[in-house]
Amino acid sequence: MAACSPTRVTDGVEEGQLTEAEPEDDPWAELGPVVKRDPVIKLLSPVSGFEPLTWSEDHRLSASTESGVSLMEVLCDVHGNNQDLVLHRTSIPVPDEVCELKVGPAEELLRAKDKFSSDPSVSQSFMLDRVFNPTLGVHKGIMYTSWSPLGCDGNGLSLLASLTLDHKLTVHSSTKRLQWTVVADLTQLYGERLESRGYSVQGEEPPKANLLDLAELQRRYLMQTPVRMEWSSVCTTQHVQTNNKWKDVGTVLLAVLMENGDLVVWQFCLPMLGKDSVVSCNTIQSGVSSPSVLAWWEYEHSGRKMSGLIVGSAVGPVKILPVNLKAVKGYFTLRQPVVLWQESDQIPVHNIKCISLFHPKQNCNCSLVVAARGSYLFWCLLLISKAGLNVHNSHVTGLHSTPIVSMTASRQGGSIYTCSLDGTVKKLTPIFTDMAVAFKQEEIVLPEGMAGRRMHGIAVSPNGAYLALVSTAGMTKGQHPVSRPYQVQFVTLKTPNDAAAELLESQVQSLFKQTDLLDLVRWRVLKDKCIPALLQEELDKKVHNTGSPYLWRLKLFLVRVLYQSLQKAPVEARWRPTHEDSKVFVGDEEEGGGGGEEGVSKLQDPKSQALEEKMGEVIAWIEAVEAHLTREHMKRVLGEVYLHTWITENTSIPTMGVCDFLTSDPTYEDRAAKVLIGHIQKKMNKQTFPEYCSLCKEVLPFTDRKQAICSNGHMWLRCVLSYQACQTLTYRRCLLQDSIARLPVPEDPDWIKRILQGPCTFCDSPLL
Repeated sequence: MAACSPTRVTDGVEEGQLTEAEPEDDPWAELGPVVKRDPVIKLLSPVSGFEPLTWSEDHRLSASTESGVSLMEVLCDVHGNNQDLVLHRTSIPVPDEVCELKVGPAEELLRAKDKFSSDPSVSQSFMLDRVFNPTLGVHKGIMYTSWSPLGCDGNGLSLLASLTLDHKLTVHSSTKRLQWTVVADLTQLYGERLESRGYSVQGEEPPKANLLDLAELQRRYLMQTPVRMEWSSVCTTQHVQTNNKWKDVGTVLLAVLMENGDLVVWQFCLPMLGKDSVVSCNTIQSGVSSPSVLAWWEYEHSGRKMSGLIVGSAVGPVKILPVNLKAVKGYFTLRQPVVLWQESDQIPVHNIKCISLFHPKQNCNCSLVVAARGSYLFWCLLLISKAGLNVHNSHVTGLHSTPIVSMTASRQGGSIYTCSLDGTVKKLTPIFTDMAVAFKQEEIVLPEGMAGRRMHGIAVSPNGAYLALVSTAGMTKGQHPVSRPYQVQFVTLKTPNDAAAELLESQVQSLFKQTDLLDLVRWRVLKDKCIPALLQEELDKKVHNTGSPYLWRLKLFLVRVLYQSLQKAPVEARWRPTHEDSKVFVGDEEEGGGGGEEGVSKLQDPKSQALEEKMGEVIAWIEAVEAHLTREHMKRVLGEVYLHTWITENTSIPTMGVCDFLTSDPTYEDRAAKVLIGHIQKKMNKQTFPEYCSLCKEVLPFTDRKQAICSNGHMWLRCVLSYQACQTLTYRRCLLQDSIARLPVPEDPDWIKRILQGPCTFCDSPLL
């Protein structure tokens, strides 16, 4: 579909025709942006709770079900030619034990329950209240999930906060590949904090009433019954060290909305490894009756960041509450609450999204708050001018004929997607007027097999490439189906050409953070068996002009996918054993002329020869791009060594081996690298500090960037980040299984630990 640029000499590959000419009629343009993608994921249990689908920044999709959280991880596989979405599945089961809140001494609680269950004036309402009686009925399942931003766990990925239907709030982390563990039980931690202060309001004296007072019993239950929770963005907190110097520490906030309207704001230091990572826990009284939904409000104006919490009510009102972020660098807070919608019109607020946009008319940043209220969409535009904070609000009516069951918003561009129970999905694009905003409404025409289904939730991928939908079978000819299996399906929202254009102009400079866009481009390359001509031409031009490592990694990704597209798909599953007899007799081999002639004819097949030559060129291209990325990263490692060593020092990094590896290539002409190597060699003072094999104590020569082999044949893989030989039983592996990295050890200095915390040098994926 595209020809190699004839002027491309930086790859170290001779000119050659790697792709075909692009046809005049592009079949991809006829498909349009909305295309169904396989596979269809069948859930083992019915969905439960509010907004059952949520998509994380690290491209993991969670589905809330009655049995737990079903997790699907999207990967851009460069080692296979499967054109479907590559999803790795796992799950977090609901705990078997029922969550019982701490409200006081067990004996006193038992007497109170006996009293109120036998009192005819309150027994019926008391016995039917699931907050008081968590074991009442079968109500296992997930109520709500919320993903943290990137960089919150030990691997630099996202944490998952999960709230069960029996009001147990926990935080989970994937410390190992596809393995999830509980790092904090916030229900238990908050219960212990309340118990330590006598279940009093923060800053006040403990109440005099005991559990035999129904109002006091109800107050203690409601003050620790979570309704929703949401994560803030990562912020920087300044801590004072022992030497009286300030140190910047990354933190993240988790706001929890309680049944009584209280807001519990947890602050965690990063990475979050357990309950010891809790920095503070503060309670804010919102004054909102019947709270139903929560969202963070973050606004930036003239370099100053403001933050608050948006709380919606089941009876209608919506307002922003100030959050005082003490010791948080660069953040300011509101002086008083801001009411966005005041009327108690009995229309519940189902979901709230806050979108940061740039106002082209006012030439400043603004904040767009949208809330699903029944079948309407409430919107509020907030912007700061010389007169202060301006608030404009209204409703979008006529959007759906039935109430909105799910709403999601794209982080890029501000597009909003809503769906109702009847399967209608709408897209709203904000259009700014002089002071307010209007919305362009579009109905997403779902492909065959998805239209007419009963929708329960939608979620958009981080860069707006995909829309995930969870649904069940709808009515057929007025008849309900015999069974209603729940399934998750995917549709594209952008074309591969749009995704390629965004990747080229991206300011993110990370392939991993744009996995959804990459997958669209991967899909096209695999299907067409070539790289799009315009993409190849523009990428070569940008690489030549800028030399950006991000663009080099993008080129490596495209060429690897091209190589996989040329591979023949296996006829049978690779795991299936063959039933043919594998024994070969010498006589048969000598007399078997037919098989030999057949093999010769295959070798002489012009198509096979052309394919082999083409694959050889692609392999050479891959090796050239990998060599360039390796040399550039080696330069960065040597720069760190030079900056952090003052005398001749064994840093455990094979410094001289890396220097010799760079200078051994006669075709490598980089003046900056030669100058840096000269300074390092002068500082090393003829010391080499070679690596030694841990088995035989022989020297490990640095002749290969991927592995080290001693004279006795012991082979060790090299770390892709520090180029040290990994001689331990445990190490980290790239998410795409492309390379490995060693784990930091306590004796490593901070600058080596920073090197080892980086992503894969070839694909930007985290190392787990």
